[in-house]
Amino acid sequence: MSKDLLIEIGLEEMPARFVTSSIEQFTARIQKWFIDQKIEIGEIHSYSTPRRLAVIVKEVSESQQDIQEEAKGPAKKIALDENGNWSKAAIGFSRGQGMSVDDIYFKEIGGVEYAHVEKFIKGGETRSLLPELKQIITGLTFPKNMRWANEDMKYIRPIKSLVAIYGSEIIPFTITNVATSNWTMGHRFLGEKVEISSPEEYVPTLLGQYVIADSEERKAAIVSQLKKIEEENDWVIPIDEDLLEEVNNLVEYPTALFGKFAEEFLELPEEVLITSMKEHQRYFPVKSSAGKLLPFFVTVRNGDHQHLETVAKGNEKVLKARLADAAFFYKEDQKLEIDKALEKFKTIVYHEEIGTLAEKVERVKQLANMLTFELNFSNEDKNITNRAAEISKFDLVTNMVYEFPELQGFMGEKYAIQKGEREEVAKAINEHYMPRNAEDDTARSNAGAALAIVEKLDTIASTFAIGLIPSGSQDPYALRRQATGIVQTLINKNWHVELEKLILLAIDSVEKAQFSKLTSAELEKELIAFFKLRLKYVLQERGIRYDVIDAVLSQKIGSVAVLVRKAETLNDHKEDADFKDTIEALSRVINIAAKAEALVDVDSALFENEQESELNTALTAVESALETEVTEEEYFQLLVSLKVPINNYFEHTMVMVENEKLRTNRLSLLARVANVIKGFADVTEIIVK
Repeated sequence: MSKDLLIEIGLEEMPARFVTSSIEQFTARIQKWFIDQKIEIGEIHSYSTPRRLAVIVKEVSESQQDIQEEAKGPAKKIALDENGNWSKAAIGFSRGQGMSVDDIYFKEIGGVEYAHVEKFIKGGETRSLLPELKQIITGLTFPKNMRWANEDMKYIRPIKSLVAIYGSEIIPFTITNVATSNWTMGHRFLGEKVEISSPEEYVPTLLGQYVIADSEERKAAIVSQLKKIEEENDWVIPIDEDLLEEVNNLVEYPTALFGKFAEEFLELPEEVLITSMKEHQRYFPVKSSAGKLLPFFVTVRNGDHQHLETVAKGNEKVLKARLADAAFFYKEDQKLEIDKALEKFKTIVYHEEIGTLAEKVERVKQLANMLTFELNFSNEDKNITNRAAEISKFDLVTNMVYEFPELQGFMGEKYAIQKGEREEVAKAINEHYMPRNAEDDTARSNAGAALAIVEKLDTIASTFAIGLIPSGSQDPYALRRQATGIVQTLINKNWHVELEKLILLAIDSVEKAQFSKLTSAELEKELIAFFKLRLKYVLQERGIRYDVIDAVLSQKIGSVAVLVRKAETLNDHKEDADFKDTIEALSRVINIAAKAEALVDVDSALFENEQESELNTALTAVESALETEVTEEEYFQLLVSLKVPINNYFEHTMVMVENEKLRTNRLSLLARVANVIKGFADVTEIIVK
């Protein structure tokens, strides 16, 4: 027999950005609890709105599963004394299992007999265990918590009601003076308190109270309404998924409507208008079929279709004020000269322990100069990068970016062009913030990409230098995201510059600024470990197997683009028929070469068989080939070509002979082979079966 279970946490309105992660956590913990309790269940359905987190667990068994299990005890020689009587160990073992020595039997494992007992545990009633769900509710964690009234408990928002029904029976428990019941809240304005007769009535009952409990159904309703408005007006409403998710978590009963704003505001840059609508008002912008921004917006009301004209006018009034402010800021910013903006940097503290914004910009400029030299930029690109680095942050002192921080870089590009800067310089100012998020592209221009790398690298090195190193989930300065941005930019630009060298340049810059709390060696160690973790993440995202990742990251990083291609090459060949034999041969070389204490130039006169000569000849050919420009695939095939001479060598040659001269010569040859192999990857990390 089974019954459905409903658990709902009724709350004051939660921040929209936390709703989805909270219901996912709640659902996962409920599922784990049933697994741990060995209670059979059917499907789990989750529901969330700004005012509730709920799950319905279908077909919950009325009792735990009965358990028939075998427990292993001490070895027979310990369980029985010399007279064949039960020892204290055997007696203690049987009692610990709730059994007696009469229940013990012996079973052989690995050639040794051990005492065993078989025990039966009767499953308990589910209804008596369900009050434990209280601990799941109180144990939920949130990015931000609050305390209310006289309660000691901290939670995302005050708990207003608790619904806990198993079949038609209320599961009794209390949290912060709120007792469980079968009553829930309808829509704040359109609904009322309502009784839930059974879990299967939860969704339809709430719908009757103007609450669409299923977040996916609510989202689909919003999209459908947006599409209808599009069709009726011949518009295009770009749907930003993040905005859609946030709006969906702001409403319980969505109704889309549109409003308009004065056409004169279209004179503002499009980014300003869209940011004002999306980031500040949660409105969807409207475009023509040709992609031109139109003087309309779409919003989603938390309610029905009553008085939509009044609602639209209210939203128009709010947006008008916001855009009027933006227009004023934009006009005022026209008076600002770039040189004057740069002067202000000297008095703006970037970070109290790191220094001023002017000092940061100077470090970035110096790093950019060094990177463009390393990459052999043309003089043209060097000049563009240098100028872009010099003025990259000037828009931070504008009114527009002060009011709309999301527009940094975008306004820098717009204003730079207005002030007569070259288009390539202006573009690099915008691009140096890229990628801004996980979905964003990396910078495309050489100047923008170079500037993006060094600006992020300076931020990471500076922050590490004062001891603010990300740990666990704590990363307030988004250093992981910035490091990933550096890695992705290097990959996409295919720039062959050693990451370790870039890190050392950044460390040198920080050391000259004299604010580091770490030594250069400590900072280098921390930064390289940090970037290796970011590279590991990037490689995992590309589907590279974990042991292949370990193989390429066990050596120095070098060129990020090359390292990624090496990993992809190994990953592509891991299912080849001869991959196992190749890796085993190469790994054997590395393992034996590690025994070398002193290395010498290999003397072919000391070779005692033709297999030594064959390996030396094959190695010399590979070394010669690697002096030319080869692809990672070609490099791997060169290693594959060494498999046969390596196997033949070991079949006919004893490396660790007593003759020290011979032993050293042979180890030196193998060390040369090992260096060539490890130049690609430490293949001993690769697991082959």
